[in-house]
Amino acid sequence: MMTEQEVKQLLIDTQAILEGHFLLTSGLHSPMYVEKFNVLQHPKYTEKLCKELAERFRDQNVELVIGPMTGGILLAHEVGKALGTRAIFTEREKGVMTLRRGFKIEPGTRVLIVEDIVTTGGSVQEVVNVVNQSGGEIVGVGLLVNRSGGKAEFGVPHEKVQALLNLEVPTYKPEECPLCKDGVAMTERGSKHIK
Repeated sequence: MMTEQEVKQLLIDTQAILEGHFLLTSGLHSPMYVEKFNVLQHPKYTEKLCKELAERFRDQNVELVIGPMTGGILLAHEVGKALGTRAIFTEREKGVMTLRRGFKIEPGTRVLIVEDIVTTGGSVQEVVNVVNQSGGEIVGVGLLVNRSGGKAEFGVPHEKVQALLNLEVPTYKPEECPLCKDGVAMTERGSKHIK
């Protein structure tokens, strides 16, 4: 099994862990950003990380792997491949996370939820809601990186949540951000900022 330090080093080596002054999707500011696609653009590393996630849930009789669009699609596919299961994804329709494209979760299906980076846990919570509404049984949540410092909650017992890397990264409301107060220029990264 990969250690957290090995996972972190892989993310550093692929420039997936960046330092600066970042605006996160949540609207919060942070001195660190995890640009998942810097590592996920390498199929061999994506496969390696997803096999690692799969191993942590191998004994849970997973029948379906699901992740939220966008990064969760790659992770669900690769974890599903490693576990020999079906893999689907959720996406937002009119602002609400939902199943589309003919995807279905039959009641009682043993479901593993996967996500790339968790800061507040909002996307995972939305996927949890979709699985619960479908009558699926959530056997676990697998995360590439949990950067919430253990604060993210999504209604799944902590012992069912596995992260390959746990990071204690401070986040700040814009009006409380010390980087802003020090005049540090914003480093624009992320799907909404990359040109």
